[in-house]
Amino acid sequence: MTAKHTPVLLDAVMRALGDIRDKRVVDCTFGAGGYSRAFLNAGARVTAFDRDPNVAADAAAIGAEYGDRFTFIPRPFSTLSELDGTYDAIVFDLGISSMQIDQAPRGFSFRFDGPLDMRMSGTGPTAADLIANTSAADLARILRDYGDVKQSAAMARAIQAAAPKTTFALRDLIHRPGDMAPVFQALRIAVNDEMGEVTRALAAVPDLLTPGGRCIAVTFHSLEDRLVKNTFRDWTTAPGDPHLPTVATAPFAPMRPETPGADELATNPRARSAHMRGVIKSY
Repeated sequence: MTAKHTPVLLDAVMRALGDIRDKRVVDCTFGAGGYSRAFLNAGARVTAFDRDPNVAADAAAIGAEYGDRFTFIPRPFSTLSELDGTYDAIVFDLGISSMQIDQAPRGFSFRFDGPLDMRMSGTGPTAADLIANTSAADLARILRDYGDVKQSAAMARAIQAAAPKTTFALRDLIHRPGDMAPVFQALRIAVNDEMGEVTRALAAVPDLLTPGGRCIAVTFHSLEDRLVKNTFRDWTTAPGDPHLPTVATAPFAPMRPETPGADELATNPRARSAHMRGVIKSY
């Protein structure tokens, strides 16, 4: 199994969910199983998704412990629409996990030397493949849109000319320290189609939730947070003209956003950029 992992904003998520005894909960991002285990301990029946094959041991251990109250689906959460029936809560813990960052062979971090991979699923083109097979203009767009990288066109040309195959080779091309994390983030998002995954998954949520059901999302960078915030805003806006006498009820009601408190940040610095947002289905 993986090393101990501390789920971010877990207490806030549990408060937002309320009493989930005997409820059906979807954990869209299983990871090391921290959220799933908390939901199970609270009495829920849990269906969990994860495309990362490295989480199989943790999923098997939880399945052995909780039996038929836990179902693991080794697929991306963008396949959420394929679920049968309805659910009382759907929870997303977005972004990259600590376990993925800390495994050098996965190639996610510039702190460790490893192959320039970055694939969450272990299948498909790697980050090195993306660099080799993407035009300079498209690579510059990826760096700009997904990392807000300054001078993205020049950076894209330099990366393509060097054709790095390892994380340290890419790191050594980046002369502005402030661009290092954004470059790695941008490539990772593109390799894994992270924004597309979130968009497709969120589109499935309204039909899967029961009335009174809750969708909770924990985000870690501004792109995914903006996507979640805008989607939830659309869901919580009543249709029709607000100036007319009769206005329909919005399909969802908003919940109060939360960020990590000082105590959580003291024990888990990686939580510093996290935001939790939630909505409750009205009908």
